[in-house]
Amino acid sequence: MGEQMSFLPHYRIVLAYLLFGTVWVFTSDIAVETLFSGEKTITNIQHFKGWVFVALTAALLFVLIRHDFSRLQQANSKVLESIEQAVVGWIQVMDVRHKETGDHSERVARMTVALAKLWGIKDEKQLESVRYGALLHDIGKVGIPDAILTKPGALTDDEKQVMKQHPQIAYDVLSKNDFLRQYLAIPYEHHERWDGQGYPQGLKGKQISLEARIFSIVDVWDAIYHRRAYKDAWPEKEVLAYLSEQSGKAFDPEISALFIKNYAQLKIAADIS
Repeated sequence: MGEQMSFLPHYRIVLAYLLFGTVWVFTSDIAVETLFSGEKTITNIQHFKGWVFVALTAALLFVLIRHDFSRLQQANSKVLESIEQAVVGWIQVMDVRHKETGDHSERVARMTVALAKLWGIKDEKQLESVRYGALLHDIGKVGIPDAILTKPGALTDDEKQVMKQHPQIAYDVLSKNDFLRQYLAIPYEHHERWDGQGYPQGLKGKQISLEARIFSIVDVWDAIYHRRAYKDAWPEKEVLAYLSEQSGKAFDPEISALFIKNYAQLKIAADIS
């Protein structure tokens, strides 16, 4: 079978415009000469014909452009879906490598988006940034040795310093990617603390991005509520007591209060069973 000829959208639009314009000029001129007489009448009809031409070509261009724009949106959506599937698959492999609890990254991403909505974030683009940032929060751990990541016990001081490098590694990795760099806030800042005692930048209070402040309490909740290679899960009452105690220290006090107040709802949002 021969290859089908296809035109790029802008060529197709120009070609359609030229064809329509050519047909219109010849057919409308013949129609005017056939149906009307008198110089003044023909002049008026020609003016009217010109406005009709403008209206019809505008409608034609609108239909053609809307059609191509819709196709472009569909193509972009498919690309974004493919990227998300790749990112999610990549993160799931990381969770397995790190011996995290099942679906750790997806769980904290869901809870973080739910908490962001409770905070009042409605913009879909910002919520997308929250979700991707949460999924990618531990991407920097690709540069941390397995012996430290999966150590079944407390880390030494030297090992803790190595572990603390993962937000900077995340920055170094994501900042070089044209698509993923827009989701840097959470991976780079989720270990900053409200009191300024966090890392890697030592940011304090609202110097920390809103996305990272929202995520940090979710990440700590997940870390202590679920079993990890180096610790057992905490009882739920102790988890909530600790999160409340860290309000104004590790966490933004307003976000902490919102989390505690809506904990039951957020826990349901995080459930991926």
